[in-house]
Amino acid sequence: MEKLTIHDFDALFSIMEKSFPTDEFRPYDEQKALFSKERYSVYGEKDGTRLLGFLSVWDFDDFFYVEHFAVDSALRGGGIGSKMLSSLVAAQKRPTCLEVELPETDTARRRIGFYVRNGFFLNEYDYIQPAISKGRLPVPLRIMTSGGRITQADFEKIRTALYKEVYGAPLPTKR
Repeated sequence: MEKLTIHDFDALFSIMEKSFPTDEFRPYDEQKALFSKERYSVYGEKDGTRLLGFLSVWDFDDFFYVEHFAVDSALRGGGIGSKMLSSLVAAQKRPTCLEVELPETDTARRRIGFYVRNGFFLNEYDYIQPAISKGRLPVPLRIMTSGGRITQADFEKIRTALYKEVYGAPLPTKR
């Protein structure tokens, strides 16, 4: 796995568009602009010059956040994703977290199962991904973490960092 550059963006964005619902990724120019953010990086697996899959990540002091993770749809099920994810998690000295859709569909349950098989835990705290861009909708999701389930306090710390740094959104008000 290697760190990708802005020159890999078109291939990365092509996989992203085919792998995520529209409300879960930014428009082309906004997504590309993230390469200038200090905390943001993208790692990919290549076969020569062909991008097989990627992980876009945010590096925080207490945790590592995987914002997007996708493998070319023609290559899924061959172990590339597990290899990429385990390589990323092993390189970290702190927990890794990511967002997943609620376990309400077969696809979402399979995706959660993939992460569980790769050492992640599904946390049951209510979580809404804020609108990722103008014209996009908020998405109810769950946070999964490597190394075990997290406490409510740890969840709040993660949510606060994601809302502020990744989404530029205010925290939801408590009812």
